[in-house]
Amino acid sequence: MAERNTEKVPTVIADQVDIVYRVHGTGAGKGSATAALNRILRPGRAEKAAGVRRVHAVKKVSFVAYKGEAIGLIGTNGSGKSTLLKAVAGLLPVESGKIYTDGQPSLLGVNAALMNDLTGERNVYLGGLAMGMSREQIKERYQDIVDFSGINEKGDFITLPMRTYSSGMAARLRFSIAAAKDHDVLLIDEALATGDRKFQTRSEARIRELRKQAGTVFLVSHNNKSIRDTCERVLWLERGELRMDGPTEEVLKAYEEFTKS
Repeated sequence: MAERNTEKVPTVIADQVDIVYRVHGTGAGKGSATAALNRILRPGRAEKAAGVRRVHAVKKVSFVAYKGEAIGLIGTNGSGKSTLLKAVAGLLPVESGKIYTDGQPSLLGVNAALMNDLTGERNVYLGGLAMGMSREQIKERYQDIVDFSGINEKGDFITLPMRTYSSGMAARLRFSIAAAKDHDVLLIDEALATGDRKFQTRSEARIRELRKQAGTVFLVSHNNKSIRDTCERVLWLERGELRMDGPTEEVLKAYEEFTKS
């Protein structure tokens, strides 16, 4: 454990990251060729004319994550946690600043792009292939994935379409598929908040295994107990700004005081 920490190999570097959403209004003429040209040549003025509202979701955020770390992301609703994860995964562009990653980040629930009309069984293969696993690897780990998810404990649900699953069952299957592969950087958004305590315990144990494989895990959760049980470091985002970055107990204590007031 101590030896791994002395290496301090960076896996994710965020350098003064700004992320801005553009919410389109009902400006006149926005569909015309002239308006399109204006948006290219004079983006700021054209956006204003078209009623485009800019939402500054993440503001000048900087941090360095290292191999073997499990890092919690906390903050009140709308603080930019999920937005930041999507940017680290390469799914959202940054307005300014840079994000550097060592290896391919995997965002749980996006890389495992499951389809409601297909059975759970077909989705295990689809999700595994989407994460870069071979058919042979998926076949080899298939039963472990199903058993880990626990969705067959009350019937043969794995053979039913995913549209028949509860949201908790679907989330457990997504986590189980993602957890079947070792990741350079695994980004988890609220996965441990679903399911019973038994599944949460299995999930936390699997995250510890992933860290031993020298991966880095980011966990977004409103469940402070999951953060305490899983992470030794926490980033606290509030209104898009990084308010605190430090040891789990220290940051959670400050956050809990903030949310009480």
